[in-house]
Amino acid sequence: MFQLSEEIKGAKTIGIGGHIRPDGDCVGSCMALYLYLKKCAAPGTEVSVYLESVPDIFDEIAGVSKIRKAEEAEAPDIFFALDCESSRLGSAQRLFEGAGKRINIDHHISNMGCGTVNYIDPKASSTSELVYRLFQRELMDGEIAKAVYIGMIHDTGVFQYSNTAPETLRAAADLISYGFDFSGIIEKTFYEKTYVQNQIMGRALLESILFLHGRCIVSAVDRKLMQFYHAEPQDLDGIASLLKNTRGVECAIFMYETDVMQYKVSMRSTDKVDVAKIASYFGGGGHKKAAGCSMSGTFHDVVNNLSLHIEKQLHEEDE
Repeated sequence: MFQLSEEIKGAKTIGIGGHIRPDGDCVGSCMALYLYLKKCAAPGTEVSVYLESVPDIFDEIAGVSKIRKAEEAEAPDIFFALDCESSRLGSAQRLFEGAGKRINIDHHISNMGCGTVNYIDPKASSTSELVYRLFQRELMDGEIAKAVYIGMIHDTGVFQYSNTAPETLRAAADLISYGFDFSGIIEKTFYEKTYVQNQIMGRALLESILFLHGRCIVSAVDRKLMQFYHAEPQDLDGIASLLKNTRGVECAIFMYETDVMQYKVSMRSTDKVDVAKIASYFGGGGHKKAAGCSMSGTFHDVVNNLSLHIEKQLHEEDE
């Protein structure tokens, strides 16, 4: 059994990192672990977090202002890669690979484990839930609980996705007992949108296209549109899930252009389509109902390549 206190024994420097374009689970799990290790690690131990471009909706998590740039750091004694495998750590990958001990904690089914020590559980709702399992209750406090809770609500869609298990809700009940404003956090970090986010979301919904006899929907945002609205990638969060809510749709695809004929693709689905398998085929990953990847080609190239896999799965389900 993974024992956090045993794994960090003797370490003088500890690094923590997550994937590029960090979402709520990535930020929540990294910051929760950071806050916890600051309390339980041996006196004098240096604990640092390395994340790139954290959305400002997570500024209220304690310690976010302490996040460092990986380019300025030396490889630590131990490095924790959370919510991803090492190739998605961005500039922090160098620190992970140079660390004396590499620990990988994740819940993505596509992650086979990239550390010298691995704690991977695809059945967990989130990486935040996994790190919470490692914490001793007597060392918990309201700020740690808040960080874990934020990660959990973002990866479960406020406990509405199928990855929400009884253990998840029991953990959430324990977390809110620490007294933070859990309802306000849901509103501020999950539902609240900026004017720019609402504008570009409206365009994406308006210009969406149904195909495969109305069982699939797709929308795309190109660089010109993003420049017009002065939008950043984090302003596009949530669009794929909204598209999936269309009646009759089994799979939703949202993509945005990152370079000439280069797209970042997000997919959301019902039980009838395993988008993790599709994303994995194209070098990405994720969960059965929520996954993503990067793809090359025109908009039509990407849609055609994805639709072959989606249609095959739908056909197999219908037989």
